[in-house]
Amino acid sequence: MSSCLITANANAQSDTSKFERIINFPHSFLGSINKRTANLEDKLTINTEKYLRRMAKQENRLKRKLSKVDSNAAKNLFPGDPADRYEALAQKFKADTALVKRGFTGEYLPYLDSMKTSLAFLEKNPQLTNSSKILPSDVKKSLSQVQQLQAKIESADKLKQYVQQRKAQLKASLSNYPGLPGKVTAAYKNYSKECFYYTQQLKEYKTILLDPDQAMQKAFTVLNKVPAFSRFMQKNSMLASMFNLPGSGGEVDPTLVVTGLQPRSQVMDQVQTQMGTTGPNAGAMVQQNVQSAQGQINALRDKLNSVGGGKGDLEMPDFKPNAQKTKSFLKRLEYGTNIQSAQANTFFPTTTDLALSVGYKISDKNIIGVGASYKVGWGKDVRHIAITQQGMGLRSFLDVKLKGSFYASGGLEYNYQPIALSDTLTSSTGGGMIGNGKGEPAAWTKSGLIGLTKIVSLKSKTFKKTRLQLLWDFLSYQQRPQTAAFKFRVGYSF
Repeated sequence: MSSCLITANANAQSDTSKFERIINFPHSFLGSINKRTANLEDKLTINTEKYLRRMAKQENRLKRKLSKVDSNAAKNLFPGDPADRYEALAQKFKADTALVKRGFTGEYLPYLDSMKTSLAFLEKNPQLTNSSKILPSDVKKSLSQVQQLQAKIESADKLKQYVQQRKAQLKASLSNYPGLPGKVTAAYKNYSKECFYYTQQLKEYKTILLDPDQAMQKAFTVLNKVPAFSRFMQKNSMLASMFNLPGSGGEVDPTLVVTGLQPRSQVMDQVQTQMGTTGPNAGAMVQQNVQSAQGQINALRDKLNSVGGGKGDLEMPDFKPNAQKTKSFLKRLEYGTNIQSAQANTFFPTTTDLALSVGYKISDKNIIGVGASYKVGWGKDVRHIAITQQGMGLRSFLDVKLKGSFYASGGLEYNYQPIALSDTLTSSTGGGMIGNGKGEPAAWTKSGLIGLTKIVSLKSKTFKKTRLQLLWDFLSYQQRPQTAAFKFRVGYSF
């Protein structure tokens, strides 16, 4: 009897210590959640107010233009000042801080669901974090912040529905006037653009929630090893309430249950019954058909993403959207580097330009940017190798996509390369001084470049976007001494 008690006690201690090691994840988990949710909520609020102001401006313009065509129709379609209505919507959205504690009525966000359920599990089981730096008060604060972000997203979804309905109302009313002036239709198109970009901006913020950082991934991995957490997820997650998963305890919101879905076991039994008479290769046939269907679904999904309908409601814009417009400033930056070499001549040694650049994506097809280069000299030839510092350069550029992976490129550059005056230099110019006419060596030269850029997609992740450039310097003929008119550069964008 005593030996059994000792064994049981030892097993209990072993399970407890193992459980404590599993739960003992760093405090950075909560810090990551707080930082991300607060930042996302602030951006969502600021940009919602910005887009509502733009919509009000465009609707006011549409009202003025329509009043010149039909004043009565304008009064009926715009009973009050649009600016006041949109300002009221903005204030309501900004003041809406109600916490969502139950299911989510908008688009299902799996990461938000996991984050919220994990915090709820830690809040209800504070004893599991006794051995870590996580305090129950910190867990409660993080959970409240996640719930508040969820409420903001839900409010934004409702606001998006209102905007889409308003746009449909305006479109239906204007369709009664087939001969509208171009200024009226242009005002409506501008309003439609603002509505579309607000929808895309909301989608962009939801995408951020699909990319957990390292601390959150580690916390989820640790929690998923705890059986108690798995049972808690089955009963309390949003997914469990939506699909009435087994083990949910019957506490399900009936408005969120998806009816008509059968458990996987029942589906597999029916497949086996139906395919059992087709022979031993039935399973392989089913798997092949499923893979083929999955490939077609993926192709269709890519097409939907290309027109802005990847998630949520599909909205077909009546203009060509700019996918970069809803991205943050940092996400629109593209960094790059390139190398360019020049052969030695009478005045300069063989040089190599090592350049760094940063470009800003105006749209998916247009990039504007600046850069800087450093010139390294290698000497006159292989028998006279000498590594020297040969100056620097400042650059500006513009790339415009032509077709496929070809771009038209142009830019203006200033290059500094000091010239060492010698007898050879002076004699080559008939005894005259090479320089700027003031008795000083020429140093800064200006280059105007136009040419083509080819993007080569390699299999390597490091050199996936290799850039090959052939550029013509149309200002090289004015330089003294004259430099090469054509430049070939190899670079990489990342």
